Amino acid sequence: MIKYSVQCQQGHGFEAWFQNSDAFGKQIKRGLVSCPDCGSTKVTKALMAPHVSTATRRKGGRNAPAVNRDLATTSAVTSQQAVAAPAVALPAEMTEMLRRIRREVEAKAEYVGPKFAEEARKIHYDEAPERGIYGEASLDDVKALHDEGIDCLPLPVLPEDRN
Repeated sequence: MIKYSVQCQQGHGFEAWFQNSDAFGKQIKRGLVSCPDCGSTKVTKALMAPHVSTATRRKGGRNAPAVNRDLATTSAVTSQQAVAAPAVALPAEMTEMLRRIRREVEAKAEYVGPKFAEEARKIHYDEAPERGIYGEASLDDVKALHDEGIDCLPLPVLPEDRN
């Protein structure tokens, strides 16, 4: 996984995770990366500082960064199995941004339910029309998709989802 600092044509900056640099290029070309502020899909990589891995970090020492073990995608996954996020109180602004992301995915992508992994493979292998999808998948399914080079991201878990 690689995190890029990205900037839209309006100058809004944000960060996005991708499987690799090729995935970034493909998603940009397909118009799948959009600015969370204005919705523009005309985005480019912004200037960013490199991450330097030290021996302490590689060995999991006290300065090692926290690693998000959830896998990433152009299609979205919703599942309490695949997304086991801890219950953390988020600032109101962040919670609203997560709501906006989720609404955007739900408005622009097709819900495929528990057939997410199957449909993602069909799209990846050109056996189904290319489109954004979301649905449910187990963590094992998401890992298998990742191993096949199929990008997928969990939808944000919102506070109201935990009720």
